[in-house]
This record gives sequence, C-alpha cells and structure tokens, in this order.
Amino acid sequence: VQLQASGGGTVQTGGSVRLTCEASGRPFSFYNMAWFRQRPGKEREFLAGAKWNDGGTTLADPIKGRSTVFRFNADNNANSTVYLRINDLKPEDTAIYYCAAAVQVGAIYRNVEAYDYWGQGTQVTVSS
Repeated sequence: VQLQASGGGTVQTGGSVRLTCEASGRPFSFYNMAWFRQRPGKEREFLAGAKWNDGGTTLADPIKGRSTVFRFNADNNANSTVYLRINDLKPEDTAIYYCAAAVQVGAIYRNVEAYDYWGQGTQVTVSS
C-alpha cells in the first residue's frame, strides 16, 4: 500500500489549501481513509475521514465548518483518492498533514493507532 500526499505549501491567513492523498497498491475495499496533522510540539490529531463504501465523511472540530473532505474510488476500488480542502486558514493550522488508511468496520476511527498505512506528509505553512 502506498499513500502519496500532496498539495501543501505556504498560504496567507484567510487563504485555502486543497490536499490530495492518492492511495495505490491494493484494492481499497473496506479501507477507510483519513487526514491527520501534527503541529510543532503537538501530538498528531485527527482532522477528517472518509469511508470506503457509502460516501460517509466526518470532520473534526478544528476544521469543521470551513472544510470539506471527498473521496473518489476508481477501478473497482483499486485506487482511491481523498481530498481535503481547508478554507479560512489560520496560523495555528501550520502543520505537517498526513493521510492514512486502514480496514475499519463501522465508524471512521479517530485515533492514530487505528491506522496501518501512512503517507509521507505534506507541510502547510500559514503566514500571518
């Protein structure tokens, strides 16, 4: 399984960023996908998730109301892409953003330990 995250960069306060995570390497049926971030000196935190099958998504409080998450499955789930768009960026959104995947049944899990596969991370820096 390979997860490739992209879309980071330096953005001004109030701007937007769209992050992309491309998953490949095996069929992604039953794999939920998620976005986490790790701010300097902080633990990695859950931001958003997307189920593998029914289009269900969830957003965490730090970005709820100013973000959307969308997942696209192709080739009978052989490849999956999950997008996270965050608007109205603030300096406290500065972090490394990671995507993750794992087989999950039911709800989208929010703890780091629930995910088996991780992308390399993409840096988002919000300048004031």
